[in-house]
Amino acid sequence: MDQRSSAVHRLLAEYVRSPSLRHIRDPRSLTKLALEIVTQLDHDGSVWRKWKGARDTVLSSALDCWIPNDDLLEFLNSLPGQPLTMTDLEQRMRHLIEVEYIASPEPELQAECLDIYHSEKSAGTEMPAIIGKLSNYAASQWPRLHDARRMAKEKRQDEARLARERRLLSYGDCPWTQIKGSKFFYCRKNGRVFQLKPNSDKSWNMYRVTAVDDNEAGEMIGRYRSRADANKVVAKAAYEPEPWR
Repeated sequence: MDQRSSAVHRLLAEYVRSPSLRHIRDPRSLTKLALEIVTQLDHDGSVWRKWKGARDTVLSSALDCWIPNDDLLEFLNSLPGQPLTMTDLEQRMRHLIEVEYIASPEPELQAECLDIYHSEKSAGTEMPAIIGKLSNYAASQWPRLHDARRMAKEKRQDEARLARERRLLSYGDCPWTQIKGSKFFYCRKNGRVFQLKPNSDKSWNMYRVTAVDDNEAGEMIGRYRSRADANKVVAKAAYEPEPWR
């Protein structure tokens, strides 16, 4: 028998060792056996022939650690299995990251992880321990990175809002913009100013106004469910003969 047949034979032999015929015939027990057989065959049928056992476990743990590939390859080749090439390593890493979504290295942590790695390597720490430390470090830094990205996003959004506000107030055409301190939105298209006022039911009243002024009582154009709906009307209203009705 080949390796796959031997695996199925072993599972069947273990199953029929049960002294209870009731257990052997039990549908739930048979279902569990079927799943065990399929799992074993899927594992044995993997196209990644060099990545059985500890190698895959080590690599999966090291994906987000920024360990130099040369050093990682040297360690993996010290484990049981056929010799690995750099291509074997790079393509297996790519598969685990892009196909199986096991983990992925965070670019902003590369320099920090490499500093830790070289320090631990110089101290004589073995690779599994270094991987464990780096993995824990990478996980601990996610809150810091998340907060930094959130603050950077908020800064970009605020800068974009200020740029739109300046454009609007300098009489340039501008998409819907909320002037700081105002609860209304304004847009300018074809030199004409439109105002949106929110309603309690989350709909919007749109007005044609002459200036960006919350106190101006403009001419009501209509009531819309969203700014997107209002945009469709603005696209036409901005080019209708004045006054627009």
